[in-house]
Amino acid sequence: MIKNNWLKRNFKDKYIYYVKKKKLRSRAWFKISEIQKHYKIFKPNMIVVDLGAAPGGWSKYASKKIGKNGYVIAYDIKKINPIKNVICIVENILNVNFINKITNYIGYNSVNIVMSDISPNISGISSIDIPKSINLIKLVIKIIKNILKKGGICIIKIFQGNNYEYYIKYILNMFKKIKIFKPISSHSNSKEVYIIAFKFKFIKKFK
Repeated sequence: MIKNNWLKRNFKDKYIYYVKKKKLRSRAWFKISEIQKHYKIFKPNMIVVDLGAAPGGWSKYASKKIGKNGYVIAYDIKKINPIKNVICIVENILNVNFINKITNYIGYNSVNIVMSDISPNISGISSIDIPKSINLIKLVIKIIKNILKKGGICIIKIFQGNNYEYYIKYILNMFKKIKIFKPISSHSNSKEVYIIAFKFKFIKKFK
């Protein structure tokens, strides 16, 4: 029954149709496009880190917006097919040594934008999925503290549920302002929203 519902939903989904028609990497391209139209976050010459980047839709979109003098570093446990102006690195961000690896590669607090569209493996059971999502958010926040430069921007996917308000407030303490955004291209019944946080305050003591 779950599979049949998924098939029915996606059969009627115009975004799935346009992904195929425009030969995009995923429907996530539409989400980042909506974010850019609303908030104009990508600018020429930026350095962008994409966490959980596969199959590469966000990275490809960002690379076009920042131009040839900027670059995107895309991390994922899965191999990403090559993208112009994007450095694709196969790496599990859950690895205990990941922060050491990424800071050794790009340096501390050197990135203009950190973006994360990471989701846990979804079971469909909120009591399982939401804690998994929260654990990922904790990790992404820790990475942001280490690599995002003062005044930088982050985009984080979060699911509405337990601890949702807590992490909104926590991230707000790290940035001057935040916006909560649900793209039209998200499934209407999905609890996913995106935190777009502006002007990182530069935390020197990392926890």
